[in-house]
Amino acid sequence: MNFLGDDIKQIFVCTEPVDLRKGIDGYAAIVQSIFHRSPMDHCLYIFCNKSHNKIKALYYDNASTGFWLLYKRLEKGTFKWKISSDGSYAEISEQQFRWLMEGLKINQPTAFKKIERQYV
Repeated sequence: MNFLGDDIKQIFVCTEPVDLRKGIDGYAAIVQSIFHRSPMDHCLYIFCNKSHNKIKALYYDNASTGFWLLYKRLEKGTFKWKISSDGSYAEISEQQFRWLMEGLKINQPTAFKKIERQYV
């Protein structure tokens, strides 16, 4: 993720809709209460609204000693946000994050079928 640097450890998404009128302190409180993590741990935390056409992401950038609050609104369509999770959040990969930002489903089928070992 070049726009934030290469020091992002993990990417987490809140699987339930969130009121996006919150500010940095509001999202930091959600990170602590729902994710049970520190908002300053160099992870990217993503939140989506009920309509799935807006997202906000919170990230603490130690290099600039502050928080980033990123916001994206789609003019058409929705974010493909179905994530199977046992709890109220899930971890996603950088590839899944790119798919999400490109308007694709976050859970893509694999490009190649898994090879079953066969002996000749």
